[in-house]
Amino acid sequence: MLSTSHFVPKDYPNTVEKGSFEWSAPSNIALVKYWGKKEHQIPANPSLSFTLKNCKTITKLSFQKIQKGTDFSFELLFEGKPKESFRPKIQKFFERMESYLPFLKDYHFIIDTHNTFPHSSGIASSASGMAALAVNLMSLEKQLNPEMTEEYFNQKASFLARLGSGSACRSINGSVVIWGNHEGSEGSSDLFGIEYHSIHPNYINCQDTILLVDKGEKQVSSTLGHDLMNGHPFAEQRFQQAHLNVTRVKQLLSGGNWTDFILLVESEALTLHAMMMTSMPYFILMKPNTLEIINKIWKFRAATQTPVCFTLDAGANVHVLYPENVREEVLQFIKNELVVHCQNEQYICDEMGYGAIQLNKF
Repeated sequence: MLSTSHFVPKDYPNTVEKGSFEWSAPSNIALVKYWGKKEHQIPANPSLSFTLKNCKTITKLSFQKIQKGTDFSFELLFEGKPKESFRPKIQKFFERMESYLPFLKDYHFIIDTHNTFPHSSGIASSASGMAALAVNLMSLEKQLNPEMTEEYFNQKASFLARLGSGSACRSINGSVVIWGNHEGSEGSSDLFGIEYHSIHPNYINCQDTILLVDKGEKQVSSTLGHDLMNGHPFAEQRFQQAHLNVTRVKQLLSGGNWTDFILLVESEALTLHAMMMTSMPYFILMKPNTLEIINKIWKFRAATQTPVCFTLDAGANVHVLYPENVREEVLQFIKNELVVHCQNEQYICDEMGYGAIQLNKF
């Protein structure tokens, strides 16, 4: 089993004065949720996610060699404009990465980033944002150490992204990603995500229509929510359930059974919110319109036998999952029945994606 020391470089054979890279990294949606974490962004239970295709962050990283200082030197641009409110989070991210990327104080960085989805839309951008920055920094390290393998690049990029946002480690590589030590998933690790390859054709290009129920800031941060699993009366049972559900959803993804897949995915989403409602202090992130949408999905599925289901993140928005071959009828149902429950009738059409992609090297 790999340890953190695996990602500490011994030396760099090359020197690089300046340059820039540009990468896109997607958001992802967990089917089996992780809720609760230990020190150093270690998950309390394994999770399994779909990588998205359209909801992504595009980040250009420019760098110039400087005399090594006592602090990190960087500028932040969001959609072309300075964004000082992001600075504390990036500063903390750099601090966590420094022992694994010792060159960070040797350069001045310009981080120019934007999202393909609306900012403050209620879709978490930390996963895609931290993943995009991590792969850019790994591109610089690869120039410093050209012998680096693709496997090491992806593992370390996922490892670093996790230090900025836990779920970001699932946005580096692959359509389906497992994060967390899991018996039966060879190579799985708490330190980085791994790709799960055995996907039945029934799930290829799985559609995800994201219904934007509430675009406001959550009243309880995910960090606080994770912390509330410490001492939670149902924590251990939940962690055991997640291990079993990762095993089960892998079987379903390999076998192509949408009926049982739907039941497991919806149960996982509701269990996540049940943990929130039974913590102390307790809280509810679903909104009345979230419940209206869920009930309408259940009614539609029962009436038409269409394979469509929902999942939820730690928020009010609803991800509607369904096979590509029923796309037209499900989208018509969404437009006719569900958009009325969305804030400003907004929704985003997405589907299963492939992970981070390098766009340019300058």
